[in-house]
Amino acid sequence: MSSSTITHQGIIDSITNNLIKVKIVNMSACSACHAKGACSASDMEEKIIDVTPNGESYKIGEPVTIYSKLTTGFKALFYGYIFPLLVVLFMLILLTSLSVKETTAGLFSIGILAPYYFGLYLFRNKIKKSFIFEILK
Repeated sequence: MSSSTITHQGIIDSITNNLIKVKIVNMSACSACHAKGACSASDMEEKIIDVTPNGESYKIGEPVTIYSKLTTGFKALFYGYIFPLLVVLFMLILLTSLSVKETTAGLFSIGILAPYYFGLYLFRNKIKKSFIFEILK
């Protein structure tokens, strides 16, 4: 693995002909801390990642490593955070330059996020195809 990949350790949850579901535990830095029981900041979450088989044979329960290009992470960051921020700022600047009241401009700028995220939800299957994970034993 090079430094241009994102890797996670996981366990195979299920296998079909064209899809392997890998269970990973997504942990914040706090959740690995020895004192996590003494504070409420620890955060652990199980996620299921869909991976296309690469021709090798796998068994359910087998530990594997999944990886993706670093650019995939940047793309997710852009869709989830950066572009919506730019949309809010653009709408706020546009509406205030059109002499709309500040409270109305602020509420409308924040409200524009609902259709944006709903659009992401509607196109989730198409967007999902551009986030490719690969698997290693």
